[in-house]
Amino acid sequence: MSHALRRLSRRRTAAWAILVLFVLITLLPFYWMLRISLSNNRTLFANPGSLMPTDFTFGAFKRVLGIATLAEATAEGGSGANIDFWRYLANSVVTSAVITVCQVFFSAMAAYAFARLRWPGREKVFFVFLTALMIPPIFTALPNFVTVKQLGLLNTYAGIVLPYLFMTPFAVFFLRQFFLNISREVEEAAIVDGAGHAHIFFRLIVPMSSAPIATISLLVYIGAWNEYFWPLLVGQENDVRVLTVALGIFRAQSPQAGPDWSGLMAATLLAALPVIALFTVFGRWIVNSIQFSGIK
Repeated sequence: MSHALRRLSRRRTAAWAILVLFVLITLLPFYWMLRISLSNNRTLFANPGSLMPTDFTFGAFKRVLGIATLAEATAEGGSGANIDFWRYLANSVVTSAVITVCQVFFSAMAAYAFARLRWPGREKVFFVFLTALMIPPIFTALPNFVTVKQLGLLNTYAGIVLPYLFMTPFAVFFLRQFFLNISREVEEAAIVDGAGHAHIFFRLIVPMSSAPIATISLLVYIGAWNEYFWPLLVGQENDVRVLTVALGIFRAQSPQAGPDWSGLMAATLLAALPVIALFTVFGRWIVNSIQFSGIK
């Protein structure tokens, strides 16, 4: 018995050691971003192997937030390029929120139709619908761009959100898996009481599915927040430019001989903070909802 307990203890210790190693590997890029952003860009490469910031300073964050003067920026090795952080942050929040609300709403209605309504060819249509998951997004970028241009929606919020505004195969599949697990007795009782499909959907299905709906909303929001290629194509003006595109432009504005790495890492870290916070708060909720909905 004692031998078996010792073997179990060794296995548990090894499992924890591997888990800690993976956690450290995952966190290392974020720590390195923080280390560079807290370093003086002029002395950044003086000791590149150091785990601590070189010539510790908050100057990079001041440059990103627009509270550093040009003299202070150049003194710390800044390129003189600037980024209207708060405007681009607001643009990202607005576009991500609109995409999330609309996409989750339409995906939930489609999932309800595929899971709860009986109509001829439902499973075949659903299979064809899921095949869209195999189409790379880059294949639809050109026709979407032509459509948005012909509609006169370039450099507008509408042009940025339009391709993502309606349902997506993954969101429909995710919600459908959960809707299938809801007891039909509840729905049949509502039908006996004279409830229609709209009443059942909004008063029964949606409240009973608050956890998976919140989870897919979070996943959609994070995906919209991280989107880069499409906003780069259709949102070039400052008024609608999102944060991910602004970071790339900030990097391009830096001279090739001496990029402002500290400022770029500071801006990237600030842009990643909302997503990190969301995952930290709702990470367990996401895992539990995925397991419950039957996605392996």
